Amino acid sequence: MAMAFAEPNPNEPNNPELHSSADFGQAGQQEKTSLSSPDQSLQNSPTSDEAASLLQSLSEDEPVNQDAESQIDIEDPGAIFQAVGIITGEVNLTEDGKSTVTIGRSQYPLFYVPRKRKVFEALQKEIEATGNRNQRLVVYPKAIHFPRKEQPHRIAFQLVGFDRGRVEEAVSGELLDLEFKFSGLWQFIPVCSTPCISVFRNFTHERLEYIKQAEPAQKVKFMKASHLPLLWKDAPVRPFRFNPKAAKEDQGHPAFVTLKAKFLPGRDVFGFVALLAPPQETPPKFLKASKKDKATVQQASKKDRPRVQQAPKPKKDNFERSHPQQKPILKKKLEL
Repeated sequence: MAMAFAEPNPNEPNNPELHSSADFGQAGQQEKTSLSSPDQSLQNSPTSDEAASLLQSLSEDEPVNQDAESQIDIEDPGAIFQAVGIITGEVNLTEDGKSTVTIGRSQYPLFYVPRKRKVFEALQKEIEATGNRNQRLVVYPKAIHFPRKEQPHRIAFQLVGFDRGRVEEAVSGELLDLEFKFSGLWQFIPVCSTPCISVFRNFTHERLEYIKQAEPAQKVKFMKASHLPLLWKDAPVRPFRFNPKAAKEDQGHPAFVTLKAKFLPGRDVFGFVALLAPPQETPPKFLKASKKDKATVQQASKKDRPRVQQAPKPKKDNFERSHPQQKPILKKKLEL
């Protein structure tokens, strides 16, 4: 049977985020940067209180020219950043943006961007018509990291499409259930103890023009990367780890890898399955927000946060007068 969606376009502005080998500042001018340092903005990742609102913001669509986005404008079409895969599970769709998919015993947020509304509605009709909530979905994976390494990350999935059977020509036919295709940088990030595949926003000239005109907050959101935790034993290349004490020329850089991985529900990580291409020293061109724009957005977010007034602590002498220490009660010895 036919797929219920168009083949995923790795160049469309999907939320499993993609970035660039150059940082772009306020005027869209290229800044000289190194691939050797992972996204340091992850040190300012959301707190657990902000996770819900962050998940909700994932479904917001970026204001980008859709005609331009449908065009492939990459120097090497065979090497692009991407993360797409197949999940099967019990789907619970709601209109309030809190849809979920249960895989095994674990439940995960399932969201969609506005231009995929028709896919969401088609999935609703399929479930209503068949009464079957167990569906095979094509999704983009999303990992949300937090400032402390000991605080576990969260996984969510962006709905791209669904089918009633495997189609050989589509992603659904290339991958088995819970399998994903990743193309990205193999590295550690500051807030995750597990090495990740970092998927950045692919470079196109149309996106560059949009970045030049966008406000800092829009730029940072549009060029936000996705860092997907991967268990890869005996990898042919070691995951890059940034060393703040090392000189820039001694840092090295992460390798660009293309591989197949399997999602491990409950553990919320991906496990290596197979290498699809030899690791590359040089990644394809990608977009990355400048440090200046990140700092501007971070500063603005601090100003927007409501200040919580703490009750003044009572003075020590007043506290002691109002709460005098009780003298111990001495028990009389019994006379024998």
